[in-house]
Order: sequence, then structure tokens, then C-alpha cells
Amino acid sequence: MIFALARMGILAFVALTVIYVLLSIYSRSVRREKLEDAWEEEGQPGERADFVRNGLAEYDSSLRRKLILGVYVIPVIVVGSLIYAINYW
Repeated sequence: MIFALARMGILAFVALTVIYVLLSIYSRSVRREKLEDAWEEEGQPGERADFVRNGLAEYDSSLRRKLILGVYVIPVIVVGSLIYAINYW
């Protein structure tokens, strides 16, 4: 029984890691596109690569980037709540 639980935990961690990586890549690419559009709208101030690089550096320390870690937290809470509800109610 414990081995089945450990195997499920490992598979869930791998699946959630794949989802996290894909979501991070997608979110970063959307931010990059918005920065490129903003650079063009603002009259092309300075070099495009520098503008995008600075914007992505700000994005890396933003709250939105950290919220993507909810991919790990939310499923664990839901599964734990379901297990508790099924066994003790």
C-alpha cells in the first residue's frame, strides 16, 4: 500500500512539474510579446533587446511568476481534502 502511494506521489510530482514548466514557458512568452508590443507603441526607446531583457527581469521577480507555483499546491490541497472527506465524513 505504501509503495502504491509513493508511486502515485512520484507520478503526480512529475506530471505537475511538466505542467509547471509548460505554464512558465507560455507565461514568459506572453510577457515577451507584450513587452515587444509596448516597445513599438512607446516610440522604440533604446534597443529592443535591452527593453525586453529589463522587462523580463522585472517579470522574474513579480508576484505573477510566483503564483504559477500554485500548480503544486492546489492539487495537493484538493486531493488531501477529498481523501479526508471520503474517509472521515
